[in-house]
Amino acid sequence: MKTPKVSVIVPNYNHARFLDQRLSSIFAQTFGDFELLFLDDASTDDSRSVFEKYAGDPRVRAIFNSSNGGSTFKQWNRGVREASGEYIWIAESDDYADPRLLAELISQLEQHASCGIAYCQSVEVDDQGNIGRNLQWTTDQLDPTRWERDYTNSGEDECRRFLLIGNTLPNASAVVFRRALYNQVGGADESMKLCGDWLLWTELLAISDLAYVAEPLNFFRQHDATVRSHRSNTLLAILERYKIMESIVRRNMVPVTLLEPACQKMADIWEYHSHLDPASSLGMQWKVYREAVKVDSRITRRLYLKTIQPWLGSIKNRLLKRTAPRR
Repeated sequence: MKTPKVSVIVPNYNHARFLDQRLSSIFAQTFGDFELLFLDDASTDDSRSVFEKYAGDPRVRAIFNSSNGGSTFKQWNRGVREASGEYIWIAESDDYADPRLLAELISQLEQHASCGIAYCQSVEVDDQGNIGRNLQWTTDQLDPTRWERDYTNSGEDECRRFLLIGNTLPNASAVVFRRALYNQVGGADESMKLCGDWLLWTELLAISDLAYVAEPLNFFRQHDATVRSHRSNTLLAILERYKIMESIVRRNMVPVTLLEPACQKMADIWEYHSHLDPASSLGMQWKVYREAVKVDSRITRRLYLKTIQPWLGSIKNRLLKRTAPRR
């Protein structure tokens, strides 16, 4: 049997309501040389019955976990281990794609042998199917025009100037990458809960380059479950972002002109969310600090100036008011 060019991995957990649109958008691709690996992580909804509609296609294989693995990135690694294609597309089960996504991204990787990742622009879509914003709004603060047109760039430069600050590849469903490079970096870090995709991109780009297609060919689903996840894991996300910064700095020579503003921005984000949630776990705060100090030698001073010094000043002012002579 001929080895497929692309392995499409669909990790799923309780996305039955979106699954038909996801799978039909894969089979509608103009690039048809693929296998589809459906990985269901012990869904409790109707996902299996939705999938059965597509199970008869000879390109399809399925793995149904008997119990939930608790990690998106375990599913990614399982899927890639089972894959045989030269390229991998992790097509998340709640998203869907334009029919030309695979053709356009595979073309980029075929044209640019040094590129390990190709990705396209995405558009938001809600749980009712309403089309929202182009995701360029997430990168405008980094560069308002960069993502308006196609480009290729060295992975090292992309990490130093952009991925150090933010995840400019915010949705895995918009990404196709080389399986050999994924295996070379050891796959996704299964200890990561929220930012494992971001860390993976930096590891792949430490050994390869990047191609970007400005046309929005991916539809990135926004719904209640994703919003709740982000809101409830703020400090964990900050901890993982510091781990990503450390990974980039360790692999690349990041000039102080780029590192300093990135470190200041992260300190500001940490302080802001700590102020919003003063009852947050001291243990988690300490974990964040230990990770931050690996990459930011000035983190203690930054936190002192932003939190401890104003706190001491407020105490001093209250004491002065108490001891001031009454008129």
